[in-house]
Amino acid sequence: MQRLYDFLRRHPTGVDSFWAVFLFGVSLASGAGHQDTRGTVSPALIVPIALLLCLAIALRRRMPEKMLLLVIALGVAQLALDVATTVADFAMLVIVYTVAVMGARWASRLALAVGLSAATFAEFRWPAEHSSALGHVALVIFQTVPFALAWVLGDSIRTRRAYFAQLEERAARLEKEREAQAKVAVAAERARIARELHDVVAHNVSVMVVQADGAAYVLDAAPDQAKKALETISSTGRQALAEMRRLLGVLRTGEHKEVGEYVPQPDVEQIDELIEQCRTSGLPVDFKVEGTPRPLPSGVELTAYRIVQEALTNTRKHGGPNAGASVRLVYFDDGLGLLVEDDGKGAPHELYEEGGADGQGHGLIGMRERVGMVGGTLDAGPRPGGGFRISALLPLKPAH
Repeated sequence: MQRLYDFLRRHPTGVDSFWAVFLFGVSLASGAGHQDTRGTVSPALIVPIALLLCLAIALRRRMPEKMLLLVIALGVAQLALDVATTVADFAMLVIVYTVAVMGARWASRLALAVGLSAATFAEFRWPAEHSSALGHVALVIFQTVPFALAWVLGDSIRTRRAYFAQLEERAARLEKEREAQAKVAVAAERARIARELHDVVAHNVSVMVVQADGAAYVLDAAPDQAKKALETISSTGRQALAEMRRLLGVLRTGEHKEVGEYVPQPDVEQIDELIEQCRTSGLPVDFKVEGTPRPLPSGVELTAYRIVQEALTNTRKHGGPNAGASVRLVYFDDGLGLLVEDDGKGAPHELYEEGGADGQGHGLIGMRERVGMVGGTLDAGPRPGGGFRISALLPLKPAH
């Protein structure tokens, strides 16, 4: 049935043509055995008029205004030529409804006027025999009501369609605005990440310069210290190159014009200080480290710190007065695992998508960008029974 319904919706003119042919056939069949004392019943006049009325039904949705004018002209012709009404005159009622639904406003008003006056003209042209004045009035009212109801129904459907069209347009506009805002948020977050990674690279280069100067100074007096300094330069240089490769993926035009002091960014060790600050502010946080801590790439440490920072800030803002949180850092052989959970009432998932923890980021959008920069994965969502969970896996080496 659904396929049939879809087919009929895709071929409205075909459906109208079918009913036009059906109405023409019924009109011919009823006219063949109909002997009316009112008006002419000659097929030479009735058949062409009936055919044109049925044609108006077939084309009513393609050109409603023109079909209205055609039906009006045919009605005037029936009155002028004294052609008796037939079943095909039902097309007038259909055209009034159609124009009220989809026709121009002037056509809709004209259809209403014609529909309300059609019965009156017909009664004057072919008055009912043996009927009193009150009977004539009652007959006119009875024949006018269907036209009025058809127009009212059509106009209400037009209003409803216009309302739904406005809703669809508004929804489409809001969706476009939301997509645009998300793109702006992603661009802003990537620019922010780029600046932070730029600071990391600059810090690493500074370390390399200091170590190189120290190695040159003690090269003859203390070869072991010089060798250790060179090893530090080598490892720091590799790390700086890795961060620079990530940086090139997010740099945007004009970023090199940013001016600022190059300082080291937060790392995993500073998560302890962050949690202490949260505890001091009244948020109980359970913090555990599993596995063997070891040095991590600066980008991974920065990402881990920012995720924990945003997650705990969201817990303070949306978790409620009695909320508590837990933070787990797990050192794997090939990566760092993060799990941040709270048991508060939580905020809607959409709020995490749209608003950041510090008022500058953008919630999960920023988290996903950060995690994606280091080639990791992020999973976030409400916990069963209440609260929110954020888990991330950050690989020690970026994916190629």
